[in-house]
Amino acid sequence: MVMDEIRALSSDDILDKIEDLKVEMYTFRLQKESGELKDTTLFRKTRRDIARLKTALRERELAAEVVARGGANAE
Repeated sequence: MVMDEIRALSSDDILDKIEDLKVEMYTFRLQKESGELKDTTLFRKTRRDIARLKTALRERELAAEVVARGGANAE
């Protein structure tokens, strides 16, 4: 998942995607324990996708704080 794609999503869509990926991580753990998971790099890829999504949400929060304070020159 690329940051440009993530930034195009709404905040609600990002939160939904995070939840979906957390469920996916859970199923990966179950598959690993049962020996069904062949590609163990999926853990790392999914974890990084979750981090990217959270980063995009945080960027929006910070931008909203700047706007609420009256712009970039508020400090």
